[in-house]
Amino acid sequence: MEIREAQSGDEAGIARVRVDSWRSTYPGIMPDAVLNSLSYADREARWQQAIEGEATDVVVADAPDRGIVGFAAGGPERSRDARYDGELYAIYLLDEVQGQGIGRRLTVALADRLLQRGFASMLVWVAVGVPACRFYEALGGRALEERAEQIDDATLQVIGYGWDDIRPLTSGEDSPQGGAASGDRAS
Repeated sequence: MEIREAQSGDEAGIARVRVDSWRSTYPGIMPDAVLNSLSYADREARWQQAIEGEATDVVVADAPDRGIVGFAAGGPERSRDARYDGELYAIYLLDEVQGQGIGRRLTVALADRLLQRGFASMLVWVAVGVPACRFYEALGGRALEERAEQIDDATLQVIGYGWDDIRPLTSGEDSPQGGAASGDRAS
């Protein structure tokens, strides 16, 4: 499994992972109409813009026999929260590869990219009640607050998780805990 920076041509695989993972993760959380309206083509165009732009970092999990099975994206914190300068915008994996440490590896790769760009802290917003909440807690994210947020055509209750210092999440030698890549804290 290769974890690498997304490149032109990856957008179809990223779109497939995003749509398929939403459809498997959010039933009962997102309205069925929203999940049924998701389009690979629409998401592909959005991810092509993100890959080609400079504001968003996108990393992918690329399996030799399957192509892209997961991705993470992040960049500058978007809600103007003065406590955090970076944000994990999205991280999704196909169901069949969850629990194998790929999510942790994607988070480490994204934290590395954010640190290289000068970000020191990170925030993520996640729908309340999804298993990802435990994942962020296992990676050292601190639950901050809940709020209502408009996502696509639905209003969801989301919870923020924050890392005041992303160095423990990175693979770097200077991270206080030797880098998240050295231990399997979450998957």
